[in-house]
Amino acid sequence: MVHKTANVLDKLPKGSQPKAKGLLHEIYLAESREHAVKAFDLFVKTYEAKYPKATECLSKDRDVLLTFYDFPAEQWVHIRTTNPIESAFSTVRLRPNKTKGSGSRTACLTMVYKLMESASKSWRSLNGSELLKEVIAGVTFEDGVKKSHAA
Repeated sequence: MVHKTANVLDKLPKGSQPKAKGLLHEIYLAESREHAVKAFDLFVKTYEAKYPKATECLSKDRDVLLTFYDFPAEQWVHIRTTNPIESAFSTVRLRPNKTKGSGSRTACLTMVYKLMESASKSWRSLNGSELLKEVIAGVTFEDGVKKSHAA
């Protein structure tokens, strides 16, 4: 949602961006899909007439943006952000600048592998990592809570 927020705000004038950003946050910080859908509809209704490009940018990915409600609530914080990906590669991004290039392709790949291997030692596990087996097995979650099947 981080990149989508930036893309939508980019299609709005500077003066409208703070209010729009607040409305976008209400969408992805909602406690349930129902509340998120209401916030989504409010955003579209508020900006559709004046800024159709912004609402189109958001609306075209509606289902994808709300998919995280089908995962355990403990994992939402990880799904909403790109920070785990960005921070994992920050070490790798810095190194070629310090070494003034990495030589051959093989040397570069080796360096990246070793940097990622070293960085992985300090990574913490995901919130709700014990639920990953259930997600992979196809267990259904609704608004972050496992659905119980009636017998």
